[in-house]
Amino acid sequence: MSTTDTKPTTDFDCDLLVIGAGSGGVRAGRFAAQRGARVIVVEGGALGGTCVNVGCIPKKLYSYAAHYAEAFEQSHGFGWEAATPHFNWSVLKARRAAEIARLNGIYEGVLRGAGATLVRGWGSLIDAHTVAVRSVDADTEAPPTLYTARHILLATGGGPQRVHHAGAEHALSSDDMFDLDPFPRRLVVVGGGYIACEFASIFQGLGAQVTLVHRGPRLLRGFDTEVVDFITAEMRKKGVVIHLNTKVSDVRRDVEGQALRLTRAGGPGESDQDTTIQADAVLHATGRVPRTAGLGLEAVGISLDAKGTVPVDGNYQTVVPSVHAIGDLVGHMALTPVALAEAMMLVDRLFGDGTRPPIDYTLIPTAVFTHPNIGTVGLTEEAARERGPVRIYRSEFKALQHTLSGSTERTLMKIVVDDASDRVLGMHMVGADAGEVIQGFAVALQAGVTKAHLDRTIGIHPTAAEEFVTMREVSRR
Repeated sequence: MSTTDTKPTTDFDCDLLVIGAGSGGVRAGRFAAQRGARVIVVEGGALGGTCVNVGCIPKKLYSYAAHYAEAFEQSHGFGWEAATPHFNWSVLKARRAAEIARLNGIYEGVLRGAGATLVRGWGSLIDAHTVAVRSVDADTEAPPTLYTARHILLATGGGPQRVHHAGAEHALSSDDMFDLDPFPRRLVVVGGGYIACEFASIFQGLGAQVTLVHRGPRLLRGFDTEVVDFITAEMRKKGVVIHLNTKVSDVRRDVEGQALRLTRAGGPGESDQDTTIQADAVLHATGRVPRTAGLGLEAVGISLDAKGTVPVDGNYQTVVPSVHAIGDLVGHMALTPVALAEAMMLVDRLFGDGTRPPIDYTLIPTAVFTHPNIGTVGLTEEAARERGPVRIYRSEFKALQHTLSGSTERTLMKIVVDDASDRVLGMHMVGADAGEVIQGFAVALQAGVTKAHLDRTIGIHPTAAEEFVTMREVSRR
């Protein structure tokens, strides 16, 4: 066990105190306890953090639900005849809530089973080794309980970024979307990132009339440009109305519910144009920010960087040697598996042998659960070209299922290859189950796969995934 000072371990209440029981915090607390460390995990909200409660899990469940109307319609092409199905929003909400409650219990169980102590409350730093915890059940005037720890881990995650314009108080955040009442028949989504695009696809699939408003020229900044243009077209085909280069002036209520006035930015020599859109609900999905309020960072001399994240070194250590931070709070990549990996790195350094290899942030696969899905790993074409000459292999087709389903949905697959070494730098897919397909290829990229390796691989037929190992012709250089 490594230490940051010479003070005996017994002089502290615990070896590791974790503030935040999201994915990263629970993982760190659980595995540190399994290694014999005395662990306290402090959490005032629902266990599991964003991912379990208002992020990955409920959003994916709703994404599944949103596919059924389309699936029922497509089944007619395969000979199925049935009455038009009816969607019950209340049933979906109740079923989701029950599953999330089950997962909350599992998270608590794994912590206690590993020997960690769970303290229900809100933690803040007092000094480099002391945390004050205000109980969720205690009177606001009651003094907090103080705990001392050899190491402190900040794992409080992030929360929705609030937008400031007239009437912004009438808009919802992504955290609010799972229990809306009633179901919004007309939904305006403001934003262009993966959260905005996913909710737009989900509610369009569930039966809402969705309008997506984004101030930039393209959705999904940072993703491969060709992939972004392709998914934008597919979302429009499915009925999502998308306004790019558009900003929101205000949100105001009227007799019909809520009116959203948009100001569309004109091109060179053009004037702006005002448009009013009626909506039953307005979602602000313009990003998430680290949850640092109330942590007491200033008390120990930790200052946020320009992005509002907590600066850490390669070992997830802050400027205070005994205080560490991981996950959304440090801003490497706001993904649950990244927080889990960072937690394991930290635990290995503090309570293991410190031999765990560092995380390669350039090869982290990810998926966007739009309809259809996006799956991606490695470099975009744009990023790869900045490094040197590349070869691009590209295939676009109608999936076998849709030869009978009647759907016009198309699939895009793309391989980015370094021309000199033949090494595969990036793989991208838009299509059904894209995340499931890309996960396997992410292993190959970690192992240094070349295009020649893909060419020698026998595909599984008939699948969409086999296209990745049958592309032979260079699309462009």
